[in-house]
Amino acid sequence: MPDAHLTPDLVLASSSPYRQQLLARLQLPFLCASPDIDESPLPGEKATDLVVRLAEAKARALASQYPGHLIIGSDQVASLENGDILTKPHQHSVACQQLARCSGQTVRFLTGLCLLDSATGEASTLAEPFDVSFRRLCEQEIEDYLRLEQPYDCAGSFRMEGLGITLFTAFSGRDPNSLIGLPLIALNDLLRAKGINPIRAAYLNSRRD
Repeated sequence: MPDAHLTPDLVLASSSPYRQQLLARLQLPFLCASPDIDESPLPGEKATDLVVRLAEAKARALASQYPGHLIIGSDQVASLENGDILTKPHQHSVACQQLARCSGQTVRFLTGLCLLDSATGEASTLAEPFDVSFRRLCEQEIEDYLRLEQPYDCAGSFRMEGLGITLFTAFSGRDPNSLIGLPLIALNDLLRAKGINPIRAAYLNSRRD
């Protein structure tokens, strides 16, 4: 077991400011780098398989650049009741279509998580589910919301940490952080499995400052 003050360097395989803000809550030093991978689903690929595959691919894409690090990869999609997958809309028209499809529905958000030890190549992966029940949304409400918040880089076309909270009637899941993009409870479990106690490590790091 590594000593807590010898925590391996962490790398977040993401340029997302939302994931960076979430990881910063653990009060552990980390680097950020953006992986360059193809995020297209494979033919017939299920949502759970997709997010786990992409989370690991993001982490492994940085392994040669960051040897001897623990690399965190994450990816998120929304899965409708009929099994259709919603990814990042990237443009207004697609976001309108996504929210219209989510209206009055319970949508499962799946966040893939990978913790890769680049020194050994060993990867731990999981998919964290979180269910969101949407209100019935009228066309004008969807248009107004998207113009205000422009969540075009968010799977499902909303920002839960912002005005997007007004779109919902209920949540169900273990960790609401997964909706923003990084399941911190699951990440804490993976770090502890590597012998890293985030509380102890954060305390010792603070003593050295």
